[in-house]
Amino acid sequence: MARGLFLALLSLLLFTVSCTQSSLVLRPDDASRPEESSQITEPPTEDTSDPSKAAPSNTTSEEENVLASSPAQEESSANGESPAEVDSEEEPYTDQKRVDDALYYYQEALEYWNSDEPDRAILSLDQSYQVIYSIQDEDDPEITQQKEDLRLLISKRILEIYASRTHPQMDHSREMPLVMNQYVTREIKRFQTTERSFFIQSYRRSGRYRPYIVEQMRKAGTPEDLSWLPLIESGFKTKALSRARALGLWQFIASTGYRYDLRRDRWVDERMDPEQSTQAAIAYLKVLHGLFGDWTTALAAYNCGEGNVLRVIRQQHVNYLDDFWDLYPRLPLETARYVPRFLATLHIIKDPEKYGFDDLELDQPLMNEQVQVNRQMRLKDIARVLDVPAKTLEELNPSLRYKATPNYPFTLNLPADTSTTLLAKLEEVPQWKPPKRAYVVHRVRFGETLSGISLKYRVSVRRIVHANHLRSASRIRAGQRLKIPLRGQVIMASTNPARRTGSTVHYQVRRGDSLWLIAQRFNTTVTKIKALNDIHSNLLHTGQVILVQAGSR
Repeated sequence: MARGLFLALLSLLLFTVSCTQSSLVLRPDDASRPEESSQITEPPTEDTSDPSKAAPSNTTSEEENVLASSPAQEESSANGESPAEVDSEEEPYTDQKRVDDALYYYQEALEYWNSDEPDRAILSLDQSYQVIYSIQDEDDPEITQQKEDLRLLISKRILEIYASRTHPQMDHSREMPLVMNQYVTREIKRFQTTERSFFIQSYRRSGRYRPYIVEQMRKAGTPEDLSWLPLIESGFKTKALSRARALGLWQFIASTGYRYDLRRDRWVDERMDPEQSTQAAIAYLKVLHGLFGDWTTALAAYNCGEGNVLRVIRQQHVNYLDDFWDLYPRLPLETARYVPRFLATLHIIKDPEKYGFDDLELDQPLMNEQVQVNRQMRLKDIARVLDVPAKTLEELNPSLRYKATPNYPFTLNLPADTSTTLLAKLEEVPQWKPPKRAYVVHRVRFGETLSGISLKYRVSVRRIVHANHLRSASRIRAGQRLKIPLRGQVIMASTNPARRTGSTVHYQVRRGDSLWLIAQRFNTTVTKIKALNDIHSNLLHTGQVILVQAGSR
């Protein structure tokens, strides 16, 4: 019955919009809004010759396009013409510009809705819909796709606003619907049987990080239940890496990490930082909730991307979005399982004894202090000065890719009550000099081949293939990054170690080498070589570059 009421309201609204298309009213308090003609509302637009700037479903970052494509306000010309007049004289009002303008009004509606001004939000949605209605060209598939995406978004937002008037909402953004159905039951059974060990261990690790996550979600006004999302994402492992190269507690891929300012360079990858990645995850989840209106659909988009969910919605050929379970049969299998798996986690967490989990334990929260450092030091050297296990520092600083501080100012996490000690003994910590790279990185350009690249760097194709684990010398693509081994890095076996006593050299491992043979060659010991390179195994691979200090044993 509720859906029937919503559809009736929507039909009435769209009928009214179509009847009043030619008679828009300019709001008097919108002094900064563009002038509007009697035929179409035309806000000032920027150059959108690149259609991808306003294509909500071309990539997995549709919401970013929707929120970032609002046309900028242009200054009036010197002769007093309005921005709309200047724009209309310079170039025609294309369908792409209409899409951009519709995005402008849709974004404006979101701002009014978030400011608790539903009437003004409805008016902006009306204007957005009228702009879309004026697009008549059905031959351009890209324009048609953008039009359909916007039409669905507008319809959903209208229904959400009218539903808020009909049904009082109690802080809707803080509530997580705890659904129980056959799909959730199936995931609960998996946790009770084949994945029981995974669940228990993941729950135990959650004790280290979840207190901070809950605190940040309270500040952001998001449901605290979302703090359990890392359990199914990563098992609360800071260095969990998926087949899709998603990394960390919240399993960010590199591109999404960049969108939310997670640093990633040679020394640091903040996707593995519990605090930084939590801030990014909360921001991303809030964007998805604003786009889809309910948390279950937002979680599906978190798993497979906004674009995939929008495409599934569009395939329904309806003007409304009901809830996640309407989308369930059409989602990819992994995503279809994702939401029931999360809900199963919540059911177990809220009543563990009911589901046979009466042996759950939590790790202690990580207690740490922070100190700013500005030189490169290995964590194990810092741990030795502080007289704490090196593993403790590694757990507190998982974002350090080489277990060493970077060559720029860095906030280092330390165990509680140790920051004063470090500052007092900082000079006792040796400065770390990272080994020089034995390769350079080459970005493949269009038309390049491995043979051409090998000639450029004067190395063999075979070495490039081996260094990059390529299956075929003919399969490289534009934009791909290749490691190119540097020439002259191999220290030949005939090198006289007696003349290099005390010096440290870079040695590239050759076929048949072992740590013992290398130690004999340079008159040193296996233990010293392993300590110098911070390696714990006797295994070496051909092409590996290690540091060797020649001298007497």
